[in-house]
Amino acid sequence: MWKSQLTFCFLLITLCVFSQENQLKALVGGTLIDGYGSDPIKNSVVLIEGERIKAVGTVETLTVPANAEVISTEGMSVLPGLWDMHVHTMINGHADYGYWDKTYPPLFKDVIMPASAHQLLLAGVTSARDLGAPLEESIAVRDAINSGKIPGATLYVSGPFIQHEPYPGTEDFRWGVSSPEDGRKKIRKLASAGVDVIKLIDHDQMTMEELSAVVDEAHKHNLKVVAHGHRPEEIRRGLEVGVDCFEHTGLSSAPSYPDDIIKLIEERTAQMNKGPMFWCPTVEGLYNYEYLRDNQEALDNDSWHLGLPDSVITDIKNSFKHPDRLPYFQLTPSRRPTLQTKVQQLLDAGVVLLIGTDSGIPMKFHSQSTWNELDVWVNEFGIDPMYAIRSATYWPALWMGVADEVGTVTPGKYADIIAVKGDVLRYISLLQDVDVVVKHGKRYK
Repeated sequence: MWKSQLTFCFLLITLCVFSQENQLKALVGGTLIDGYGSDPIKNSVVLIEGERIKAVGTVETLTVPANAEVISTEGMSVLPGLWDMHVHTMINGHADYGYWDKTYPPLFKDVIMPASAHQLLLAGVTSARDLGAPLEESIAVRDAINSGKIPGATLYVSGPFIQHEPYPGTEDFRWGVSSPEDGRKKIRKLASAGVDVIKLIDHDQMTMEELSAVVDEAHKHNLKVVAHGHRPEEIRRGLEVGVDCFEHTGLSSAPSYPDDIIKLIEERTAQMNKGPMFWCPTVEGLYNYEYLRDNQEALDNDSWHLGLPDSVITDIKNSFKHPDRLPYFQLTPSRRPTLQTKVQQLLDAGVVLLIGTDSGIPMKFHSQSTWNELDVWVNEFGIDPMYAIRSATYWPALWMGVADEVGTVTPGKYADIIAVKGDVLRYISLLQDVDVVVKHGKRYK
């Protein structure tokens, strides 16, 4: 009897020691881009204990404990886990929204949205802002990820779009506002459900009283408001009521933002007491459309199949058999030449740009969109790669109010870290194939 008890105790102690050993990891040897924007740290060492970063140093200054699991990052760039500040986990690249919205809602919670979040994670996106989906499903998937039940990027969800009037057949994830009090009521309902942010669109169709009520009520509940910037009046009104971030470059094929819009933006960015003004331009889906149309092999990358049934994969593939015929992209060829001009106007006006992709739109997959956005910024628009990386790490965490927990590789923060072979500051497109993904201390790739 006592022998069996002793054996049991020995096994228990061994398991505990093994568990503790696995709680300690060390990323050793790579060049660390910590997210703050200063020179990278060569021959870096990042110690991870449990979910958090314990220490950061170099092979010369920081001793790796003997019981740590060593993950070699020699020859790699090491950086904070990426953020994508504009994703739609309820869609997966299907080109017919009307059909998708009728067919797939029953699969959103258990199949579609979890697959999207998992694909983001394996692409090195450890956090994402999910801007527009049914409320119950958004909260359920976010919470399942946070509790460790399913793998995926940490999601910050808006639930339904808030707008003047929902489009027919979209009422489950688009909520209309019919009066100022109705607007406040809708925001209170979202706040009570636990959303992380409010998504506002078509607000140029609201009355100013309705718009002010929505933004004011959101701010009362410490919820930031993300607003479309598709049309000039959306931008003017959004600035007037104090929205917290604009989405898309907008203005269709108009060559640039009007002078009065730029002046309003410059007046806002000059008000340092209000903090930075943020904008998420989401350009890569538009910029790369013509390339995908004419080079469809890129659509056969099976990374976007992860977590999706064969029937859904086939359905998505069939939806874009003829990319040149898709109504969604009718004006894209004439919009493409305007994108760099508009992005440069925003930069010149003092706006802080955030990496976001509109991932999930036709032919845009959660496994690929984020690195493509970074690639367009750096290699097509000439944006400094360190600026682009900070727009996908440091600034998103700050905007979301979680910079004390994530966004940089700093002792005490969650260990959300990725690594890729090569120098991402010279070759940003290396991020298309991330080699190591660690989220909250757990290695997923």
